[in-house]
Amino acid sequence: MQRAVPLPTVDPMTGMDARDPELKKELNATLQARRELGEEYESALVDSFLEKVDQRIDGAVDRRLRRQLAEQQMVTARGARSPKPTDSFGERFGFGIVSLVLAIPLSAIGGGVAHLPGLLVSWVGIVGVNAFQALRVNPDLFRGGRRGKPSSRTSDWEG
Repeated sequence: MQRAVPLPTVDPMTGMDARDPELKKELNATLQARRELGEEYESALVDSFLEKVDQRIDGAVDRRLRRQLAEQQMVTARGARSPKPTDSFGERFGFGIVSLVLAIPLSAIGGGVAHLPGLLVSWVGIVGVNAFQALRVNPDLFRGGRRGKPSSRTSDWEG
């Protein structure tokens, strides 16, 4: 008579056993019922047992999918809160148009009230606001570099 070989553990580090005690009880009950009822009920008993195994697998898969979906939703939610890049053409274009439109009345007011010095002050303010916006969008603009332009170094290892 051959001895049954015990099932190996899933992971010796965790000590988790590959056997499910409830499923083992179900199998023993199915085998016992087969012995008592005879071979004519074997097909129905096997189908019933396999249905329970399918339900167990479906439950495990459902839990795993729900966990993965929750993780993806968390990543998406965290990603939605990250700041958006502000270097869009539409924003720059709109800011330039608004600056030019507002420059007309500012020039008229500055020139009308203080003549040439008032006109110069209003245009220094307009240029200053546009320079500040350009620096906010592209910090390396006035340093001679451009965002996305590769550095002059050929390697990250060079100083």
